[in-house]
Amino acid sequence: MRKDEIQKPVKILFVCLGNICRSPAAEGVFTHLSRERGVADRFEVDSAGTYGGHAGDLPDPRMRAHAARRGYLLDHRSRQVCPGDFERFDLILGMDDYNIDTLRSMADTPEQTAKVRRITDYCRHYPVDCIPDPYYGGADGFENVLNILEDACEGLLEHCLLS
Repeated sequence: MRKDEIQKPVKILFVCLGNICRSPAAEGVFTHLSRERGVADRFEVDSAGTYGGHAGDLPDPRMRAHAARRGYLLDHRSRQVCPGDFERFDLILGMDDYNIDTLRSMADTPEQTAKVRRITDYCRHYPVDCIPDPYYGGADGFENVLNILEDACEGLLEHCLLS
């Protein structure tokens, strides 16, 4: 790329079921990491859920509290994934198989389907295939989700910066 060319930001959408625990946490972690590295302007980040029953709600108070202890601000308002997201975002990252399958079923073209990926594919230290839903569990579940998301978001950030 020439110096005088303007680089468009990479647009990333994090998706879970209700958009009140995992995906807003992923959005908050990724945003924090990109700001720490001074590259936040290279990304446009959002989160959404495949289920719309929490639309307009803040993230779960337990997730906000655990995230805040690590320095992450989670102030996103829940929203449901919409068809326009497949045009707007470059990368749509699902937290588990159910959400990935739902996202792929919503895609209208092979190009849109190719945007849907598993967030844990970017993990470097946690050999897991999904981000478990902490909603019905205790404090350890929220901490575990944040540990995995920190790993995945670090790997994602490195991948995006090297691409």
